[in-house]
Amino acid sequence: MSDKDDKSQLLHLVFGGELESLEGVTFRDLDDLDVVGIFPDFTSACEAWRAKAQSTVDNAHMRYFIVHLHRLLDPEND
Repeated sequence: MSDKDDKSQLLHLVFGGELESLEGVTFRDLDDLDVVGIFPDFTSACEAWRAKAQSTVDNAHMRYFIVHLHRLLDPEND
């Protein structure tokens, strides 16, 4: 990979699960978390997040999140 490819690869994790309450972000069952996947950019992560969030719209306690893995892996180059 070239340096240009390394800089354009901004990994994002999409995951979710059922929350204990609507006021916090404590998951009801950690063994039941839904790891949607790791995506190479925010746009594709956002598409996956939106699809999962919309598919669970009937469950108010279900939440999906996008984690910016590239910020965790290299916090100085954000």
